[in-house]
Amino acid sequence: MDAIILGKVNTWLSGKFDNETKDAIRKMQAENETELAEAFYRNLEFGTGGLRGIMGIGTNRMNKYTVGMATQGYANYLKKSFPDIQVKVAVAHDSRNNSRFFAETVANVLGANGIKVFLFEALRPTPELSFTIRHLGCQGGVVCTASHNPKEYNGYKAYWNDGGQLVPPHDKNVITEVDKIASVDDVKWSGGESNISIVGKEIDDAYMTMVKGLSVYPEVIERQNDLKIVYTPIHGTGITLMPEVLKRFGFTNVTIVEEQSVPDGNFPTVHYPNPEESEAMSFGLKKAKEIDADILLRTDPDSDRVGIGVKDLESNWVLMNGNQTAVLAFNYMIEARKAKGLSEPNDMVVKTIVTTDMIDHIAQHSGINCHNVLTGFKWIAELIKEKEGIENYVIGGEESYGLMIGDQIRDKDAISAVALFM
Repeated sequence: MDAIILGKVNTWLSGKFDNETKDAIRKMQAENETELAEAFYRNLEFGTGGLRGIMGIGTNRMNKYTVGMATQGYANYLKKSFPDIQVKVAVAHDSRNNSRFFAETVANVLGANGIKVFLFEALRPTPELSFTIRHLGCQGGVVCTASHNPKEYNGYKAYWNDGGQLVPPHDKNVITEVDKIASVDDVKWSGGESNISIVGKEIDDAYMTMVKGLSVYPEVIERQNDLKIVYTPIHGTGITLMPEVLKRFGFTNVTIVEEQSVPDGNFPTVHYPNPEESEAMSFGLKKAKEIDADILLRTDPDSDRVGIGVKDLESNWVLMNGNQTAVLAFNYMIEARKAKGLSEPNDMVVKTIVTTDMIDHIAQHSGINCHNVLTGFKWIAELIKEKEGIENYVIGGEESYGLMIGDQIRDKDAISAVALFM
């Protein structure tokens, strides 16, 4: 075996790692050296968005130690950036295997570093984490999720005090601090439990009130409250809030796809829990045809992206792509706000450079600015911050099924997007 890999393996076998981890390493040594090499041949990289990788033992895997070391680096940078206050960080997680454990690990390390932590009591949608950062005046946030990746994966997204994911210079600076953590001995693992507060319903209520406030035409819901809706969370976090949000909006005829309603990190009904994949919609489509629904919606496991299905003029079901749904959403928000007298002369919309140019033409036709940014919602969030007090943000989106309505969160939000489409 390569000497560098062997050195890393021996460090884990002799260091302050738990016995279960060491036993697993010895088992791989005896039975599968290829797997062992794969687990240790490099360090799992903390990139500009955080961590993402296969779960397991080793430096190249998502586990307690790689998550803890990343969090220590993030904590060090937060404390350097806000030296005169007690830093506050919100922590959430999705339905993936080990997500709760990773979130608790993050909370413990942050707390041990003297940081005030707001840890959600159970799984929650990623957009609620973005909302919480702003709502509670936090300096940062972490959500443990690998979005729509296969079940073997998990991840870690880091946020800044505006509720958006890390952008320059903070992204690179956090990476620098994480890279300085050379050993698990550099991590403060415990001792700050008193700094951790568990949050839940009170944040849910505030978030759902915000979402309901995005409604442009509540009177339309009153007239069509029995719209026949089929919704699937694809074993993810959407089930925690989406049914209640639709109820609060006033919709009374919502059918949840039972086979995919229970949060489950194994995603037993799909190979790939991605709302862009038609396979992820098969159970929902079957139910929609069975009850002759009006609309079909699905959210990905961390509920930041939404896919929709509608019927054409011959009543055939069509699964719309991300560009089509974005055009509908942008056009609706622009026209509805004008019709209701809510539009402002400095309104703006934002899309990514890979999203359909049709949105640019719709905006131009309506006389409002359409800004194009690099791919990723962190750039939309950054532009909102840049234009604050100059232009009024209305909606942003990208072709990969992501939308962000209103400026009270700074990440894509499938919960508010579902409500908007309804």
